[in-house]
Amino acid sequence: MNERTGTAWNASSAALKHQQLTLFFILSLAIAGVMAFFTLGQREDPDFTFRAMVIRTAWPGATTSQMDKFVTDKVERKLQELPGLKRTISFSKAGEGQVIVELKDDVRKKDVTDVWYQVRKKIGDIRHTLPQEMIGPFYNDDFGDVFGSIWAFTGDGLTLTELRDAVEAVRQQLITTKDVNKIELVGVQDDKLFVEYSNQKLAVLGLDPNTLAAQLQGQINISPSGAFQTDAITVPTRVSGDIDAKRALENVRLNVNGRSFLLKDVATVVRGSIDPPQTTMRFGGKPAIGLSVSMKRDGDVIQLGQNLAVAMQKIKADLPIGIEFHQVSDQPKIVKAAVGTFMRALLEAVAIVLVVSFIFLGLRAGLVVALTIPLVLFGTFLVMRMLNIDLHRISTGALIIALGLLVDDAMIAVEMMARKIEEGFDKFAAATFAYTSTAWPMLTGTLVTVAGFLPIVLAKSASGEYTADIFNVTAIALLLSWVIAITATPLFGYWLLKPPKASAAGEHHEVFDSKFYRGLRGLIDRCIRFRWITIAATIGGLVLGVIGMGLTEKQFFPTSDRSEIMVEMWLPEGSSFQATEREVTKLEAVLKADADVSTFVSFVGNSSPRFYLSLNQEILRPNFAHALILTNDIPARDRAIARIRSALDVQFPGVRSRVLRIPLGPPVNYPIQFRVSGEDPAQLKRIADQVNSVIREHPAALDVSTDWGDQTAALRVEVDQDKARTAGASSVAISR
Repeated sequence: MNERTGTAWNASSAALKHQQLTLFFILSLAIAGVMAFFTLGQREDPDFTFRAMVIRTAWPGATTSQMDKFVTDKVERKLQELPGLKRTISFSKAGEGQVIVELKDDVRKKDVTDVWYQVRKKIGDIRHTLPQEMIGPFYNDDFGDVFGSIWAFTGDGLTLTELRDAVEAVRQQLITTKDVNKIELVGVQDDKLFVEYSNQKLAVLGLDPNTLAAQLQGQINISPSGAFQTDAITVPTRVSGDIDAKRALENVRLNVNGRSFLLKDVATVVRGSIDPPQTTMRFGGKPAIGLSVSMKRDGDVIQLGQNLAVAMQKIKADLPIGIEFHQVSDQPKIVKAAVGTFMRALLEAVAIVLVVSFIFLGLRAGLVVALTIPLVLFGTFLVMRMLNIDLHRISTGALIIALGLLVDDAMIAVEMMARKIEEGFDKFAAATFAYTSTAWPMLTGTLVTVAGFLPIVLAKSASGEYTADIFNVTAIALLLSWVIAITATPLFGYWLLKPPKASAAGEHHEVFDSKFYRGLRGLIDRCIRFRWITIAATIGGLVLGVIGMGLTEKQFFPTSDRSEIMVEMWLPEGSSFQATEREVTKLEAVLKADADVSTFVSFVGNSSPRFYLSLNQEILRPNFAHALILTNDIPARDRAIARIRSALDVQFPGVRSRVLRIPLGPPVNYPIQFRVSGEDPAQLKRIADQVNSVIREHPAALDVSTDWGDQTAALRVEVDQDKARTAGASSVAISR
């Protein structure tokens, strides 16, 4: 039987008629796919657009209510005009304010940058209405950078300034490394010159602090001094007076009431770091400076890790004696292990599929499927490379999901060919019959399967954007599997399938006339005969499925399999930076005694750099500390978490703490959050405390807290303005 003729176009027929051309495209696809796989970018998480901006302001001397009324409230009201605004969250305290701007999830990626420009423009429009003494505003919308490689530098016998200079030199050497996007130093403190004086001594000399400050400012000349213009050149004028060294400041000459003396005669000049510091970093209980590296968007994190390892090995030999560094975040190593795990899972899945194919389809038909699977994967890698889809936890997971689906089309095509050959068709006719009878039903089924993942990419949410590549990669793989099933699979079957001997003699037989298929046919007949029982059983199964789904634990993003632990600590509002450091030192002592902890790094006043995408950062709070703990493995992590929680509960009274595994997905501070809003702050706080108490009683609740800090102590000096004016004093002078 030969069916080479026909009026409708047949893709399988065309592939077989032009076998050399088909083979050329198959080999080209395979080679290009292999090359694409080795050039695919590799990272831990997909790119994600952060639709949040933090705006910080400072107004030294202002009370919390003044900060809220004259700065924060005005900024928030102006930002309500912003297009695409979801909400604003503000925090005000004495001298400082912070506004977090969140955009709606349906704001397009490409529009986010323009919205942030609008934020700056709108606040610039009202800058004249804000207090003149206000410092800022400072904008932070750069949340997308993940600093996957972080080193902690310590130096025995070195000051932090000397250590900072050495780390800055390392930064300059690493900045030119391929695929490096940004390098930032962590825990750096600005150098200051402190002038310490005795009020009694100044009073004896008839010198007050305001006059001292005015004279020093007159000596420190940073104002423009003009230039001489000639016919040929312009000659700028320079007036000396820059104070850039401790000795120069000590020798500044002061003139008071006709007398002249040096600053060092009435005061002591001390060089030191800003006090109190805004943020510090500690490694293993020692003061440290961190060096964090982020990767370019189109970079390969594994290759970057190798380049950085080579560069750091060379740098190590040139570092001054006493300086050591330790890597506290190694994302390239984690990604390499994750990709290796994917490859093992992929190979295991392929092996399982092939074993099942060989058992139920036979050796030759199974071999056809075995050739089809890698071809589909190679094609998927090629399209991923063309669409700039990297290998990360979402795309690799999608590939594994697709693997169980993409074999269906090849199995249907080869099984139809094998059946028709056994019925007496020649191989060409069997291949073309498989196309005419199965191609469009297969395409329909493929599209229905792809549509099952469509809600992921259509979801206008942060989770939808994060997981969009599940749909993208699955759709690519399944559509390619259909194309290959109607072109390459018939060719492989044409080459490998053999007709049975009886069929070669021209005899026809029914391939489904076996004991198994007769039993299956009988079961189907009984289901149709007792259709109401069948329908009832189907509905019952559906009901049981719904009940079972209700009992299943639901978590959209599981906890990461990374071995790190994070600890967050909040002291009461108003706690000093030194008090926070003391609590961190106590925690470090607990961690040193834990055998499951390999090392740890602490950050006081700030969160760690964003070493993974989902980190929810706290910004510049003196009563906050963040510790990153590296354990030996996953079981050690789980054991250490229980002990650390117990120690925090018992040994750290008055400290609100939280112990976390590394989460996955977009940043979420807490999985469940309630917002109480209204006009009366006191009433709001009472209601929030009541909500807090109710939630704490739930047995599944953990780490329940409110984000409204407690009232803090303040020393209030009441000035009698009449007496102050009589004495020639002012509130400003008294404040100083």
